[in-house]
Amino acid sequence: MNTSFWKAGHTPTLFSAFLYFDLSFMVWYLLGPLAVQIATDLQLSAQQRGIMVATPILAGALLRLLLGFLADRLSPKTAGIIGQIIVISSLLLAWLLGVSSYQHTLLLGLGLGFAGASFAVALPLASQWYPPEHQGKAMGIAGAGNSGTVLAALFAPGLAYLFGWQNVFGLALIPLTITLLLFVLLARNAPSRPTPKALSDYAQALQDVDSWWFMFFYSITFGGFIGLASALPGYFSDQYDLNPVTAGYYTAACVTAGSLMRPLGGALADRIGGIRSLLIMYAIASACIAVVGFNLSSSLVALVLFVIAMLGLGTGNGAVFQLVPQRFFAEIGVMTGLIGMAGGVGGFILAAGLGAIKQHTGDYQFGLWLFALLALLALAGLLIVKRRWRTTWGAPANSAARI
Repeated sequence: MNTSFWKAGHTPTLFSAFLYFDLSFMVWYLLGPLAVQIATDLQLSAQQRGIMVATPILAGALLRLLLGFLADRLSPKTAGIIGQIIVISSLLLAWLLGVSSYQHTLLLGLGLGFAGASFAVALPLASQWYPPEHQGKAMGIAGAGNSGTVLAALFAPGLAYLFGWQNVFGLALIPLTITLLLFVLLARNAPSRPTPKALSDYAQALQDVDSWWFMFFYSITFGGFIGLASALPGYFSDQYDLNPVTAGYYTAACVTAGSLMRPLGGALADRIGGIRSLLIMYAIASACIAVVGFNLSSSLVALVLFVIAMLGLGTGNGAVFQLVPQRFFAEIGVMTGLIGMAGGVGGFILAAGLGAIKQHTGDYQFGLWLFALLALLALAGLLIVKRRWRTTWGAPANSAARI
């Protein structure tokens, strides 16, 4: 990464956006690694467990519209502070009052949805500081905050084993509070920000067919990443009889791969073009998930295939948001909210769907194959639109930008 990138924007804000996003994603994903232990104690079915881990994903998807609107109307920094306070309050109540029923887990999931909505704050906060030729890197670094899922997968099951899963909610308050203080002190809004958008602008954006394409593509890349991340602890436990801590380590390997590739995916898209990156990603992810669907006897082989699939999905996450500012720079707040919402909805459908399919068929096979098919459909859709994109709003508009 050359020195011109570090001189182009505001590094403390970029760091703050990453840290805020990272810790927010850690707690947004928290119910996933704890799912097996919570489900055992509360006697939840596979379908209830799936809906439990999917509820924060759906809540985060819908709330991204709200935080995206607040980021536009107030500022990204103000919206981030509001969201973080709500998340801290939700965890504090869960820790002090306890979570003793399936309904309580869903209520907590709704509160944690504000952590998932941090996506609509961190990306505009960072993006607005950087010119088009550095958008892929800036969005990739800020977006690498989805590595918070790694922290949850690595540490949450072990902490739950040592202290009880209820106390994990209290322990999570420590890094969250520190992060909020750093965010307040270090983050700055860009001096030049797009004009605030009205609610009608969201409806207007949906009239553009490119909005729907971006939403669909991201529902597969990010939806696949967070949906699989939430479902994998239960999958490894059900399919291979792994204990919760080991299943957490397996899941951590998968989400680490996807998280690391987000910033690298943005940089790769800057170099070879976002469309080409996405085409490669969809092919890799679809093939690996389809093979896993054959119910492999070896958990290690399944792990390797999931890691490769997550590498592809993480690359796709970076590539999608390398393209978004080129097409919708003036509407970045609106489009970040809409596209982020679509990614969350995709993750909810995948996580809840895998749980429901497991409940009713006794197996994950059909669910995995269905997701692999959707990735192929995304690849086909990208092939359909790529010529129009490249000739109407790509490199000719800005020779430094690559699509």
